[in-house]
Amino acid sequence: MTRLFIAEKPSLGRAIAAALPNPQKKDQGFIRCGNGDVVTWCIGHLLEQVEPDAYDERYKKWNISDLPIIPQQWQLRPRKASSKQLTVIRKLLKQSSTIVHAGDPDREGQLLVDEVLDYCKVSKSKKETTQRLLISDLNLPAVKRALNTMRSNRDFIPLSISALARSRADWLYGMNMSRAFTLLGQKAGYQGVLSVGRVQTPVLGLVVRRDEEIENFIPKDYFTLHALIPYQDARVSFDIRAKWKPSEACRPWQDEEGRVLNRKLVENVASRIADQPATVVESEHKKTKQAPPLPYSLSALQIDAAKQCNMSAQQVLDTCQSLYEKHKLITYPRSDCRYLPKEHFSQASAIVSAIFSNSHELSQSGKEADVNLKSKAWNDSKVDAHHAIIPTAKTKSVDTLTPREAKVYQLIARQYLMQFFPAAVYSEGKLIFDIAGGMFVAKGKQLFSSGWRVLLVQTMDERNDNIDNVPAIEKGTQLICREGEIKDCKTEPPRHFSESTLLQAMTGIARYVEDKELKKILRDTDGLGTEATRAGILDTLFKRQLLSREGKSIVSTPAGRGLVHALPIESTLPDLTAHWEHQLQAMSEKGQPYQPFMDKLVERVTELMTQAKTGPLPESLRHLPQVKRPAFKKKRRARRPSKTS
Repeated sequence: MTRLFIAEKPSLGRAIAAALPNPQKKDQGFIRCGNGDVVTWCIGHLLEQVEPDAYDERYKKWNISDLPIIPQQWQLRPRKASSKQLTVIRKLLKQSSTIVHAGDPDREGQLLVDEVLDYCKVSKSKKETTQRLLISDLNLPAVKRALNTMRSNRDFIPLSISALARSRADWLYGMNMSRAFTLLGQKAGYQGVLSVGRVQTPVLGLVVRRDEEIENFIPKDYFTLHALIPYQDARVSFDIRAKWKPSEACRPWQDEEGRVLNRKLVENVASRIADQPATVVESEHKKTKQAPPLPYSLSALQIDAAKQCNMSAQQVLDTCQSLYEKHKLITYPRSDCRYLPKEHFSQASAIVSAIFSNSHELSQSGKEADVNLKSKAWNDSKVDAHHAIIPTAKTKSVDTLTPREAKVYQLIARQYLMQFFPAAVYSEGKLIFDIAGGMFVAKGKQLFSSGWRVLLVQTMDERNDNIDNVPAIEKGTQLICREGEIKDCKTEPPRHFSESTLLQAMTGIARYVEDKELKKILRDTDGLGTEATRAGILDTLFKRQLLSREGKSIVSTPAGRGLVHALPIESTLPDLTAHWEHQLQAMSEKGQPYQPFMDKLVERVTELMTQAKTGPLPESLRHLPQVKRPAFKKKRRARRPSKTS
């Protein structure tokens, strides 16, 4: 029986072949193994959706009267750069008796190989016996383990259908909306591309609304008051700083966030509490524990790398791919999971040893790691097709890596090491004083035991880690307030988005949604975009010159603002994605059929095109800069992800 393994990429194909019997015979586009098994590979997506003119020649010219473009029979075509490899796979499929699907362990990886099987017209009987190989670590022991735990590919059909629905829906929505609004822009004199996407446009909307909030912000004066209460014990003397909590009677002089806007009111309270008894009416002191942060998902890693290494999301993704495919130092990087399977715990000792061998810095700071400790990261119920990004047991000095590779490896390795340290312990104190009938609260927090935090490069503030000094004083104790300290403050506008905060907004998009049901959907799914597509989405917005960078800030351009204000509000909010993701997730779990989802989308796209064709030219497009901008390129990148959503 000849088995044909179809991997997603050549690097994965080579790793599978290495785990199969020798001798190996390498040929053009495949490897024949000693037991007769054959391993071949895709090169990312071998197939792509055709351009509109493949359905009808007249679509070559962009014309608003032709919209909407809705394929009756969807077509794929081989990518020019990979048609040769597709021919190799087609020939091997005819020769094999059993197929093993070895796409990456995610929705896109499932579709990527399944669509090749469909395109090559593999028989129904062969499809029914196709097996699924899930690999997230390219090192030999991990691949051998995966080969012993293969499943039926039929178990993953709903995942493939969900990915297919997403792909076609993104094409329908993005192709029609981008053509419509680019043509409206041209009518107003703008010569660039105004691209619209289910995910990219809500991201653009986030930035536009933030920028306009900053520009329209009017600062207000507000005032804080602290009671300074002298305290002395056997060792030291200091002032306890207790913040005034205004009563309900002060509400007319406060803003919606409770800040006091009337200085005379604060001055009056300050004069009343000077030299008055301060009675402790509530005293609370406790030890609190902070568990180590979970290992990384791709988004969590991109956020930290942006903050600590000033790397863009795309740079992090590219670096991770290199660490995974070229160096085999980390596990599968396009993961949205932050947990690990319990069986993986048995490899902890080998992985920690490899980290210490690879990184002198971590071997010093992490020497107290206890591989017998098990954090909450090991949880089978939280792991599906792939697990968190962690180091492998391979040894290779970080000195041999590029600076970016070394930085990203150190981040991933440090986060893994944290799982083998105890929780950080804090000593927290809270005192509530009654002074002249007013309530004053003092809170303090000090690091008692570092635990996993010894692995962090701490700032001076973190090392001190002390928010006011709050001693343990019994309830009923009476001290004297020496004076009230008034501070003049001004409200501040929100900050412009940076790479890290925009990624955080995309992953935590639920907080920007009012509807409770949609909030829950977005919390339960990936947020805006997926782990693999977020970097590409941001990249597209920069290339289309809808967003730009100003230092570390990400800001909207005039074209970006004009487009957001021209579009229907639903296109610029994350709610649409929430509705889609809810249905796509249900589809992947056999709870939602494909056709009703597509029918409803076609109906909505048709309505939007009618509005674009018959409505007045949006006013915001009349004022766009008259600068020629790059147009859509017909040739698409072969590297995943293949399209922007």
